[in-house]
Amino acid sequence: MATMLGLVSFLVLLNAACCGQAQLAGETRSPITNMQLDSRKRMLTWNYIRNVSQQECMISTPPNSPTMASFPTTQAPEVREDSTYFCIFRNRVLHRGANLTVKVTCDGAKFQEVLPFANPGREGSGAVNFSCFIYNVRLMNCSWAPGPQAPADVRYRLFWWASLHEDEAECVHYSTDPTGTRVGCHFDELGAPQGTDNYFFLLNGTSSETAIPFLDFVPFEARKIEKYNPPTNITITHNTSHHIIRWGNPEIRYELSTQVLYYELDIQRPGSASKTNPVFQRGQDANVYVVPRSAVRPDTTLRVRVRYLHNELWSEWTPTLRLGLPEQDFRGALLGVLVTATAVPALVLVCFCKWYSLFPRIPQVKKELTGT
Repeated sequence: MATMLGLVSFLVLLNAACCGQAQLAGETRSPITNMQLDSRKRMLTWNYIRNVSQQECMISTPPNSPTMASFPTTQAPEVREDSTYFCIFRNRVLHRGANLTVKVTCDGAKFQEVLPFANPGREGSGAVNFSCFIYNVRLMNCSWAPGPQAPADVRYRLFWWASLHEDEAECVHYSTDPTGTRVGCHFDELGAPQGTDNYFFLLNGTSSETAIPFLDFVPFEARKIEKYNPPTNITITHNTSHHIIRWGNPEIRYELSTQVLYYELDIQRPGSASKTNPVFQRGQDANVYVVPRSAVRPDTTLRVRVRYLHNELWSEWTPTLRLGLPEQDFRGALLGVLVTATAVPALVLVCFCKWYSLFPRIPQVKKELTGT
């Protein structure tokens, strides 16, 4: 009997020890599980197997990777209805690789999990030199160049979307180089403009020879990639001392203050050895620039272009106008006066000659005959 009681006691103690070790092992195990990355949305998701009291997520990318300073690299996670936690890293690109980290505190202990991400494919085969610009208010062009190590059969594909909550759409109108490789995309309708428009792009590729790394970007702020049409309604008037240049603001896609428009006036005298420095001027309600009349010659020319103050996308130049046109008019008028002054006496002389030939003078009878 004593032997049985001792055996039972031993089993109870052994079970308690095993359960305690299992519980201790569970408490030291990270509560973070199921970490996944949606590279298109730059969204990291995960779940917890135990309750946590503090949590944060962060992203680390290689030096010199493109960023947007307005979004921090460390964030407080959000949670969905299905208890899935997530962070979206709008400020970083992933095509150069990244490490994504989740840090939490659970039962007084700190835990962290790191998810490394690498962009698969042959180095140098992805597209390069990607750029986009909006023009004519509602159209957009994007362009790129094949990577230096891209295979001959590479087929690039461009996807875009205007919000992280939208599904991506592939380019419809590709442009190609002489070899048939896709190097651009034309968008023929951007829809109604919104003041907060951002455009997201993902450029990847396929090849039978190798995997092609994708290329992603920080959001393109739409108002910063618009290339304006040239300024309109340029007029040149003058008085006794000055030439007065006026012009109208171009039609633009977004409602912006005229103060963010930036104009360049190029005033030159063709054939002159010295070039006049261009004039730069911020937009205003009444766009006007005054030139002293003494600084203008009859062949002085003018052209104007415009851009958004915070980008370098200049419009095309306006057609070249003659700033010295009034002086040319004066010379023309003077020449006309001289021609008229010469022509009128000549005309009178011609008329007199014709009259004389039609009505010759009757000769007088000699006095001798008269006397006889």
